[in-house]
Amino acid sequence: MQQHADPYMPGHGDLSYDVEHVVVDLDYRPSSNLLEGSATLAIVLAEPARRIRLDLAHLRVSRVLVDGTRAKHGHSGTHLTVTLPAEAPAGTRLAVQVDYRGNPRPLRMRAFGEAGWEELEDGVIVAAQPHGAPTWMPCNDRASSKATYDLSVKVPSEYVVACSGEQTGVERRGASRTFRFAQRAPMAPYLATVQIGRYQEVRQRASVPMRVLRPTGMTGAAYEASFGLQPQMLACFEHEFGPYPFDDYTTVVTDDELEIPLESQSLSTFGRNFCRPEWDAVRLIAHELAHQWFGNAVTARTWRDIWLHEGFACYSEWVWSQAAGGLSIDEQAALHHARLTGLPQDLVLSDPGAADMFDDRVYKRGALALVALRRTIGPDAMRTLLHAWVDEHSGGTVETADLVALATRVSGQDVAPLLRAWLDEPALPALPPVAR
Repeated sequence: MQQHADPYMPGHGDLSYDVEHVVVDLDYRPSSNLLEGSATLAIVLAEPARRIRLDLAHLRVSRVLVDGTRAKHGHSGTHLTVTLPAEAPAGTRLAVQVDYRGNPRPLRMRAFGEAGWEELEDGVIVAAQPHGAPTWMPCNDRASSKATYDLSVKVPSEYVVACSGEQTGVERRGASRTFRFAQRAPMAPYLATVQIGRYQEVRQRASVPMRVLRPTGMTGAAYEASFGLQPQMLACFEHEFGPYPFDDYTTVVTDDELEIPLESQSLSTFGRNFCRPEWDAVRLIAHELAHQWFGNAVTARTWRDIWLHEGFACYSEWVWSQAAGGLSIDEQAALHHARLTGLPQDLVLSDPGAADMFDDRVYKRGALALVALRRTIGPDAMRTLLHAWVDEHSGGTVETADLVALATRVSGQDVAPLLRAWLDEPALPALPPVAR
């Protein structure tokens, strides 16, 4: 059994099997933070196995079924080990059902701090990146394990639920409501989320269904100059990156203030402190929307390549800045290149290490690497490249070598030496001149 599916995330994930589909049914009581759940995972063995290991933290398992029959299991720390009736060969398909309950709370890892199910003043957010998914559902917690999902969440009727996926129904029974969602595009476990609160829904007109779930009374000029811009951002990004890759897009704005926004598939979460027109707030609204293409549709196979998420999303901020009449892409690049010049030159973008994978230098240097590529091959070829990147890899996982190969093919130029300097060397290169 694989114990370290990703060196950046020791103890999480298992390479001995893949998950094709997940059904999660939850019943949650906010007053007591009591969660009761049942999850069924459609599993395919990648190698012969007598046992499989799932990730599940803090919650108590009451029953495990394999293909409808009770199975022996052991739960220690964050590892739920399920014993199969007999050793099964590679390619075997299994339905593993786990029934569980308890009081969910965030999971702490030394390199990343806390992530996962978190109580708000009145409601819940799930901030699962990178290791918090096991705090509310059993999973194969690795970015390379992407599955489709059906999710249902039962809550008291005064609450609204948002999940990663298209809302397919709401059923009311007595004093409770059950919200149902379907995520038809493959999704990594850390990108699945549940948000619960007393929200007002506002629809936005765009090429796909867009909605904002916000506290009552969040209206006016500040809202229009921040979250109100999302349809225009979507149109800009569809032009630059290709069609939006999911069925819909939901933005949740909590009544609580949040230090940073939260990324998840087809859904982003912000605190009400981001409802303002200043660039430092607006850029992050664009940043989280861009992650739907870069990070969510196209996902790095391992965390060492996180620049393929954050560098692209930061670059997208600059794309929106230029489209909205602010600083151009090249002006943003010059500004941030000058800032990085004054910082330590000891980070390798293609393998920053777990402790530094969320360092701002990964974000900005990743964006600068893309600007360097854009200046070398030209903006038209860059747009063609980004369309092809999403079109060819949506629903799958990638690594840096895939981007280098595609950029070489699309541009007709050997861009590997250029990108090697940005990605594999610690010293910050100079930006190339603008292509004419």
